[in-house]
Amino acid sequence: MKVYNTLTRKLENFKSLKNKLITFYQCGPTVYWIQHIGNLRAAIWGDLIRRVFLYLGYQVNYVRNYTDVGHLTSDQDQGEDKMEKGAKREGLTPQQLAEKYIKIFEDDVKKLNCLKPTYKPQATEYINQMQQMIKILLDKGYAYITNLAVVYDVSKFPNYNKLNRQKLDFNKKGAGHGEFSDPEKKHFADFNLWVFKKGPHKNALQTWSSPWGEGFPGWHIECSVMAKELLGETIDLHMGGVEHISVHHTNEIAQSEAANNKPFVRYWLHNEHLLVNNKKMAKSEGAGLTLQQIVDKNFQPLTLRYFYLQAHYRSKQNFTWEALSASQEALTNLKNFYNQFFYQSKKLSKLSLKGKSYQKKFKQLISNDFQIPKALALAWQIIKSNLKPEEKIYLLNDFDKVFGLDLKPETIPQSVTKLAKQRLQLRKKQQFTQADKLRVKIEKLGYLIEDTPLGYQLKKK
Repeated sequence: MKVYNTLTRKLENFKSLKNKLITFYQCGPTVYWIQHIGNLRAAIWGDLIRRVFLYLGYQVNYVRNYTDVGHLTSDQDQGEDKMEKGAKREGLTPQQLAEKYIKIFEDDVKKLNCLKPTYKPQATEYINQMQQMIKILLDKGYAYITNLAVVYDVSKFPNYNKLNRQKLDFNKKGAGHGEFSDPEKKHFADFNLWVFKKGPHKNALQTWSSPWGEGFPGWHIECSVMAKELLGETIDLHMGGVEHISVHHTNEIAQSEAANNKPFVRYWLHNEHLLVNNKKMAKSEGAGLTLQQIVDKNFQPLTLRYFYLQAHYRSKQNFTWEALSASQEALTNLKNFYNQFFYQSKKLSKLSLKGKSYQKKFKQLISNDFQIPKALALAWQIIKSNLKPEEKIYLLNDFDKVFGLDLKPETIPQSVTKLAKQRLQLRKKQQFTQADKLRVKIEKLGYLIEDTPLGYQLKKK
């Protein structure tokens, strides 16, 4: 198994800390708004990567969190808390807002056929553990206290930029600009671990008491703590968007490794952005397409999942309505072929050598940094091959453990399938008039039969 590790910028042989057990943390959504289809692509890829490891025989402890406090609008230490801004917008409490958008997200990922994570923690459930880690960082000299916050001192952590590979001038002072700046910060890159209920955040809606003063946690400390509490001090995989490399994940490493004296993550995975009409998905509130908007245009949710399968997680993907329409047509054809093979198949005794070679190739592709698009192309090769229908069904079912397209036969009455088989025999004998009469009978029963180079397809009218 090979994975591309952002930390080393190399394709590496994967080896889990514990034999056949993988600890996997993915940065989940900040639940202040409906997640757009760019966010959903990230969720799908987390699910696909987990499915790959399950297919290969691993057990996966998978965490996808919910951020419900402390994520400021700048993604750093500038701006208002996104949850509080959303709560004011809708006249709700932050807790009510979180509940509302967690439910929508849960419904969306269920419709997209994502497996349930092992854990789905909310940041507000781990405040005590965050304070414990902050205390450790203060005691070790990695943090200091200003009038506005408990702050991490990045100059104290060797090789702070080992993930983002940025050059950092520790002589450069400053702490942002405008109303959210902190003049007492030592360095411009120092980041908040705990934010006091004063100054720009004096009216904060979500605060907790702490040894240093009432306030709320910084965004970065939340993921470090949830990963540690649920998966351990060192984890196998950590995934997030490429936008997290420069700040969020860099800060997670600094605080986790300083507090725990252990490597934090062994393999860092980062998914690229989804574009819409070759433009970046807008991050402003309410911008970006949602799954409901996709459904409102008469697309099935799994059509969107099929669309995602066609681009590698480390590649940008461009969404257009035309591309989604093509995906819907492809998925419909895939299900029709599946249905056709299912009703033509006999009991499978064993895979042929050719069938085994396809299965071997599939494992090779998904084991090479999750080459799902190439694996999907391989499925179409199988459909067009001269394998027996029962072998095609076996392999498509096998591959769908990773694809998650919920392939299953459409329920067609036995009387209809019997007529279809009789019609096929008549066509083989070139008795086309009699065969056409059976086609009419099938149509009267509410089904259409279509002849293809790969055999006939049955589907409801």
